[in-house]
Parts: sequence; C-alpha cells; structure tokens
Amino acid sequence: MDQDAFRDTYAAVNERRCPYEKAILTNNCGCALAKRFCIAEREGVRCATNAGQARCLEFLDLLRQQARFALRTTDGGAALPHAKAMRIQVGGLRGVRAALEEPEVADANAPVEDVDGLLRAAVARFGGLAALPFGQIILQVAAYRGRPSFRERRRARKARSDDDLPT
Repeated sequence: MDQDAFRDTYAAVNERRCPYEKAILTNNCGCALAKRFCIAEREGVRCATNAGQARCLEFLDLLRQQARFALRTTDGGAALPHAKAMRIQVGGLRGVRAALEEPEVADANAPVEDVDGLLRAAVARFGGLAALPFGQIILQVAAYRGRPSFRERRRARKARSDDDLPT
C-alpha cells in the first residue's frame, strides 16, 4: 500500500486519533480509552471519547509550551521528530505520575498504566491541567531516554564482549 493511500485510509478510519498513539504502540503506556485497529499490517490507536481526546490534547499542548527549553526548540507548534515526541509523551506522563506521588510505583521507568485515569486524577488533585507543577514534570521529560541508538547499542555490546575476554 503506498503512503498516500495509507494516509487517506487512516484518516477515514481513525476519526478520533489518540494523541498518545506513539507511546501506546511502543508499550510505554496504556489507556482505558485506547482502541487499537489495523490497516494493511500497520497498527493505529483511536480514542473512545471526545472528552478524553480533548483532555490529552490540552495537556500535550501545555506540556509542549513548557518543555521548549528541554526539547531545545523555539517553536511550540511545529511537528516534532519521533524521539522528541516520545520524550514529551512518555516523560510528561511519568512527570504527572511523579507529581501525584504514587508510592505504589516503585520503578519510575515503569509504563504508565492508564493515561486517561492519570490525567483525570491530576485534574482532580490540582484543579485543572494548567495548574500542574510543570517544573517537576519537565524534569521527567528531560530525564527520559528512549531506545539507545544503533551506535550506542553496538558500543555497549563491544564493551561487554571486551569484558568477557580472558586477561
């Protein structure tokens, strides 16, 4: 399937695109409102409700404005490369989770179980998304490291194999 046909079909099938699609498809988070679908061996995610999608979009817009320095970008509205989009999505959710001080989450790198539930809890606790402690959240955005690059993985593999050599 060519890219233009895929994009057209995707737009027709996915009327309510999930803002956290990348994070959900990479298993960095889940959401009670996320519905997966397939088109030509590709997977996509749609949101089940308009209110849930609006809440996620509002949070991502606020977070992108606040995280411009951490992302080293000046334009808060421009399309982000995949790695920076993942930093915003996953790091931002981990930051909200840290701001809510969930003691049952022992590992800060653990996947976020429910995006919608987390954002609802944040709204209930702080009175709205604009009132979130973005200073604390941005720390998690800056700390998020995605999958290492091929070069970094190769270096780590070489270092491990060098350590195994007898001296």
